[in-house]
Amino acid sequence: MTTNSTLYAHVDGPLGAMLLVGRVADGGSLVLRSLSLEGQKGGVRVQDGWTCDPAAFTGVAAQLGAYFAGRREGFDIPCEESGTDFQRAVWTALEEIPYGSTVSYGDIARRVGASGAGVRAVSTAIGRNPLLVVRPCHRVIGADGSLRGYAAGLERKERLLALEGVVANGGRRA
Repeated sequence: MTTNSTLYAHVDGPLGAMLLVGRVADGGSLVLRSLSLEGQKGGVRVQDGWTCDPAAFTGVAAQLGAYFAGRREGFDIPCEESGTDFQRAVWTALEEIPYGSTVSYGDIARRVGASGAGVRAVSTAIGRNPLLVVRPCHRVIGADGSLRGYAAGLERKERLLALEGVVANGGRRA
């Protein structure tokens, strides 16, 4: 496979079909560009010229399988840097939320130095996270403990939190 060509694979999981998209880096390793769930708002779609290569994603699929089986709490997957500086700051803050924990959108806003109306910008950046599950945006909830906003649907967010042993405000959705 040529370096920097776009590869993809469909992987089944407990949340439904996942579309993994990546590229081979100069050193020959896979760099994950996105993980989308079927029916996700703003999810990636396979494009002309992409190459279906499930074997390239074997390691990613194995880590996801271990996570869904409760045998893994984080991921060791090289991911492509994308987005604006602000989005990358928000996404870095997401990666710092420990497994089995939740934080509010306001907490993330404070971590990245966004105040007041910055919570809305944080929410927008979280909604544009291209790496669902791997970059744990599901761990961000409303200040009142309610489940809010998840591009792949609140039911999936609730299932991910339950997998991690978190029950957000009795599972109440806002």
